[in-house]
Amino acid sequence: MNKPEFFVTPGYGEYMLNNLHYSQAVKIGDRVEISGQGGWDDNLQIPESLADEIAQAFRNIERTLATAGAGWEHVVHVNSYHVGGLPPEVNEVMVKLFRHYMPNHAPIWTEVGVAALALPKMRIEIRVTAIVS
Repeated sequence: MNKPEFFVTPGYGEYMLNNLHYSQAVKIGDRVEISGQGGWDDNLQIPESLADEIAQAFRNIERTLATAGAGWEHVVHVNSYHVGGLPPEVNEVMVKLFRHYMPNHAPIWTEVGVAALALPKMRIEIRVTAIVS
């Protein structure tokens, strides 16, 4: 069995590790799992626009995957968690970004409405699994 390797995203990931005691990604063999990524910047600020928040979450996923030697091309599974329901804008932005970041494949996707997320202003959190074989 392969030993788990844990990774911390530079910037906000260091804050999460030091203050909340968790890592942003783990790699076991060729499988990379990341913790949920919000649309925050390195100061944990959330954009006012929902579309901008979703886009920032995708950029944070890309940063976090890179720490473990993976990229969007390796993503096979996406879970997204949404506060405030699923208005049409959510799927429009998500699908646009899926097509941008993963133009050559379509991952499996589970989309869940939730009452709240870790930061009071968060409206989205996205978690992915990647296979880097």
